Order: sequence, then structure tokens, then C-alpha cells
Amino acid sequence: MSTPTGPASGLPVRMPRPRQSGRHRRPEPVVAPEGAPALVLAVPGTPGPAVRSLAEEVISIARSELPGLHARIGYLDSNEAESAEYPTLDAVLAHTAAERTARVEQARAAGREAAEPEGPVAVVVPLLAGPDSALIRRIRQAVMDSRAAAELTDVLGPHPLLAEGLHVRLSEAGLARADRARLFTVATAADGIILATVGGEEAVQAAGITGMLLAARLAVPVMAAALDQEGAIAAMAAQLRGSGSAQLAVAPYLIGPEVADGLLDAAAKEAECSVAEALGAYPAIGKLVLSKYAAALGISAQPQGSPVH
Repeated sequence: MSTPTGPASGLPVRMPRPRQSGRHRRPEPVVAPEGAPALVLAVPGTPGPAVRSLAEEVISIARSELPGLHARIGYLDSNEAESAEYPTLDAVLAHTAAERTARVEQARAAGREAAEPEGPVAVVVPLLAGPDSALIRRIRQAVMDSRAAAELTDVLGPHPLLAEGLHVRLSEAGLARADRARLFTVATAADGIILATVGGEEAVQAAGITGMLLAARLAVPVMAAALDQEGAIAAMAAQLRGSGSAQLAVAPYLIGPEVADGLLDAAAKEAECSVAEALGAYPAIGKLVLSKYAAALGISAQPQGSPVH
């Protein structure tokens, strides 16, 4: 069970990689600065065990990349009845702010000098691959409702690591070659890809940038369309077929929780397309979450890709 202070005890925690020895060892990882703001992951969608597991895995990846990271999860669509198990974003932020105030007061009570902390109490990172203005407005409102001095970052994309994740998900579904250099064939490989996103035209344009990177990887046409625009996926499928693509696949430009259950499968069925899994807790997602947090604080924690071709 999650609490406002983080994952419940007993859950597996991804540990930092041990330092390699020898002349070619990796440099020591950056460690979170002492007293750094908390990273608060803003998770949209209906809370549940699967969503919590995904969010905790993303946070675990981020912690493994930045030892000492203080991270928490806040749910955008949690309600009062669920708040003990799935704490709301504004409650997590308010609790984080209260903890920092308590630490200062305890230090002063013990006779130690303790200046009022400067900077945000938390950096809020939306668990969204692309812009969704309605969800971002709600996240921003939750930050305001918490009355905590928190900084809200941009969404995770567009980014080359998301193109990598989409490629991997397509290859896992047998819809794309995992490695063109090996020259093996995949009988079910798609010759046209539809990136399915949510958030209207702004999200489609942002997904299109990542789509160009994916097209360069796969050497097939890649076009974006919005799941929340009725018939948009089917219309894009018709456009691609009219251009000569015969075997189409839908690649969800989505983490997962932000889309309503059944919407993706229904759109793919209407368009008569195969469909890959959403990005989920692909390792690049945790790295991009950390990258947004680090950029807000001006520290170095740039994510590195692992090309699959």
C-alpha cells in the first residue's frame, strides 16, 4: 500500500548499480543534493493496483539513476475513499511541505541554526508522454490547491527515448524488426504506423515529432492521430492505405493510465489495425522523469538511450 511518504514497506526497490572497478569503469553517479526538493510523480487516470505498480516502477528507475532521490507519487483522480491507498496529488504536496517545515522547527528546537529553505518544496513531473491541456490544467490546479511551493515541469515528450520505447513495444508485438542490421524478416511487420495519442491537435503535433524519429528507425511511414477525436484513428488508417501501406499497426504514444480503458482497442478495431502495448514502465520513462526533475533543479542527470537497431 502506498502512503503520502512513498511505497509501502516490503515492496522490491531498485538499488543503485554498484561501481565497476578498472580503468574503464563508469563515472560515479550523481547523487541528489542534500535537502533537495522531492520529486512528485503526478499520475493521471483511475487509480488501481496496476497503475500503482507502474508508477512505483517508474520511481524505482529514477531512484536507481539518482541515489538519494526523495520521490513520491500523487494521483490525480483519487477520491476521498481511496486517499489512504492512493494519495491525491494535492495531499502529497501538502504533506511534503509540512514535513519540510517540521524539520526546520525541530532543528531550531534543538538549538541548531536552520534558515528557511529556499526553492520549491517539490518538483512535480506529469506522467504523460505528450501534452494534454485538460490534464495539465487539473495537475496545475492540484498544485495550487496544496498551497505548497512546488514547481511543475513539462511532459516527457517529444524525445528520442520515446521513439526507442515505441520501437521496442512494436517489436515485442511482432509488428517491427527489433534489429534491421541482422536482416531477419518479421512476417507480421507493419508497413505503416499510427501513433495514437490523447490531448487533441496539440498532442498530435507533439507526437508527430517523435513519429519522425520512429519513421527513421523503421523506414516506414509513421503518422499521429488522437484517440480522443472520434474516428481520427480510422481516418488516418484510410489515409495510409491510400498511400500504399497495407499492413498497419497502432503504436500507443501513451504511458497508459491517461487513456480510458478500452478506448485504444476499440479505435484499433475500428481501423482494422494491429496494436502494440503502451509505453508503460519502459526504462526510458523513469529516466525522462528524472531528467525533467534534474533540469528544474539545474543538476546533471541526462538520460542516455539504448538503441535497438
